[in-house]
Amino acid sequence: MKNDIMKSIKNYLLAGMAFFSLACQSSNSEGSNGNEKSLEGPLTPSKEVKVPDHQVWDELLKKHVDAKGMVDYEGFVSDQSKLNSYLQTLSDNPPNKATWSKEEQLVYWINAYNGFTVKLIVDNYPTNSIRDLGPALKIPMISDVWHYKFFEIGGEEFNLDEIEHGILRKEFEEPRIHFAVNCASISCPPLLNEAFTVSKLEEQLNKQAIAFINDGVRNKITKNSIQISSIFSWFKGDFTNDGSLIDF
Repeated sequence: MKNDIMKSIKNYLLAGMAFFSLACQSSNSEGSNGNEKSLEGPLTPSKEVKVPDHQVWDELLKKHVDAKGMVDYEGFVSDQSKLNSYLQTLSDNPPNKATWSKEEQLVYWINAYNGFTVKLIVDNYPTNSIRDLGPALKIPMISDVWHYKFFEIGGEEFNLDEIEHGILRKEFEEPRIHFAVNCASISCPPLLNEAFTVSKLEEQLNKQAIAFINDGVRNKITKNSIQISSIFSWFKGDFTNDGSLIDF
């Protein structure tokens, strides 16, 4: 019995190491092939679902996020029931590709990513770092907080990595999403203090991109040197579809 157990553990570890060697370097990597979600099946229900109203999320962001993107998580804790109610609406009304516009889908997934990220912090507040959360058993760069399935969309378990890499990057080919989603870390682009909406989507994406690129803390560009955010290295392919990185 003991030998059988040790053999099973050995096989599990070998399988894990093999998977690790093929996986992306982190959730903030160029690809995430093992976590791509299809928008068919349970995410495209047979019944027509309503396009969620993001007004509640907009109110929460304006109340608890300042103009620089600094988040008052204690404030969100006090409004936890309101936040959960909004996120439940998202869970119950996944995008339907047959009836929703591309802009409605994009707005949904950006707001969902940001909203569920805030929920993760709020549900575990106070916490020193978002990286301290997630599965109890962690395999570096494979099983981390971004791979933690802690919410559902359309009856299907989801994690943040699947939204970012399997849907946002795969389905929309919109490089500015990297400045729209926030990972609750100071190195990430600041959280916009309003909900993304269809009517303002282009303006909001441009605003976030311009603000991040011209952020002297995250990007230092001088006459003689250039130091830019790792985002431009991790996702270089996303930024160079229509030209060079410098063009972007």
